[in-house]
Amino acid sequence: MESMEKAEKTAHIDLGAAAERVARLAARVGDERLDDPTPCPAYAVREVLGHLAGLSVAFRDAARKDFGPTTNTPPGSSLPVLPDDWRTALPRALDELAAAWREPGAWEGDTRAGGVELPAVVMGRVALNELVIHGWDLARATGQEYGVSEEELTVSETLLAPAEDAAPGDEGFFGPIVPVSPTAPRLDRVIGLSGRHPDWRAA
Repeated sequence: MESMEKAEKTAHIDLGAAAERVARLAARVGDERLDDPTPCPAYAVREVLGHLAGLSVAFRDAARKDFGPTTNTPPGSSLPVLPDDWRTALPRALDELAAAWREPGAWEGDTRAGGVELPAVVMGRVALNELVIHGWDLARATGQEYGVSEEELTVSETLLAPAEDAAPGDEGFFGPIVPVSPTAPRLDRVIGLSGRHPDWRAA
């Protein structure tokens, strides 16, 4: 909750760069890679892509305050299904996601995604963090280069950092935090906060 309160005090952000990055990564994924493993043990590449497609629609609708099945369904209720038309549907949904959060009204009041209600200024940052972390999953699983801006890392770090009163071993936003050297690159430290091993590589 403390990290969310910090997020509420900062300015609105643009999700365009993160959305475009994910679209570029996805465009380079060949069909032969869809069953490859990813840093998410329960997800193959196809599930990560399916999750990105689903969350893009959910957070787009959250920005629009268009509540319904896309915003009310918890993400862990079933494995994500990759739609047959994902090569056109995913980049379109990503574009719509970024455009929806450029509307000033998107950041006002409360909204809902994944069945969870949050202040819209926090939900927009959650959406960005999802793109940053799952973009890394996709890049690492498919052997692609990955880099994000300092602004994006600040958003993710603020959301993922444990509260000051958190007990050792408490789960983070995505799961148990993976310890990473304080001298490691900032992206590696953020990935560790997300419960992933930053040195994960596809076999």
